[in-house]
Amino acid sequence: MKIFFLILLILVAAATVALWFWRQADHSADHAAMARLAALQPDSPERFDLSLIEGLPEPARRYFRFTIQPGTPLYTVARISMTGKFGMGNREAPDYMDMQASQMLAMPEGFIWKMSASRGALRISGSDAEQWTRFWLMGLLPVARTGGGPDHTRSAFGRYVAEAVFWTPAALLPGPGVAWKLVDVNTVRVIVRHKGMEQAVDIVVADDGRPLQVSFDRWSNANPEKVHRLQPFGGYLSEFREFEGFVLPTRVEAGNFFATEEYFPFFIADVSKIEFPRSNKIGSND
Repeated sequence: MKIFFLILLILVAAATVALWFWRQADHSADHAAMARLAALQPDSPERFDLSLIEGLPEPARRYFRFTIQPGTPLYTVARISMTGKFGMGNREAPDYMDMQASQMLAMPEGFIWKMSASRGALRISGSDAEQWTRFWLMGLLPVARTGGGPDHTRSAFGRYVAEAVFWTPAALLPGPGVAWKLVDVNTVRVIVRHKGMEQAVDIVVADDGRPLQVSFDRWSNANPEKVHRLQPFGGYLSEFREFEGFVLPTRVEAGNFFATEEYFPFFIADVSKIEFPRSNKIGSND
């Protein structure tokens, strides 16, 4: 019997060590992804001038005049630090957890969101990116590992195109793969095409130009049938602050089935810092 328990103890210890090394491999992949995206920052970007938005629909010009101040270097890659709440449940039972996260956003190439969430003794951590979704329970048990397929890539593309609207507006200035279309007097649509994918995002713009909400049809399986399909997604933006010449929201509430009775804001973020990295030096957050 003693030999049995000794063997069992050895097997448990070996499994724990293997899981720890697996988790460290995920950390390494996260930081490598952040460094890769940070390296996409233009070294000597053009500075914002109103001539860059000539010919755009009026709500789009209003949006850019508010979000980018004249003369601002047009950095297109941002590192965003945030806290907030992340819902693990549904509209009736949100099951919110306290969340802190760091994100590198480099539209149209990709993003990575590295987060840790807790409620009492329960802790979930991991990352979401255009290549994967990987989350761990208590730092040792893998509870979600998806990605690598066309459904994941298409869904992620929708997310980071929409987030570029409010965190990296310079990435959406007119150019190859980016088009703007008038919807109504206070709504404009940006359409981004990249590597065979296309995503349209509608932006409601206030009289002063601040983007109040974003909405789009997202490719998602966040539905009772767990089937990938286009469904409403969106959120509300508020509490704008200036970051190196960009005026950006620091409060974001977003979720599935936006503007319907089923809307569930599972993502509620309060941004503490937005930076535009000039090097590959990436901080850790997990």
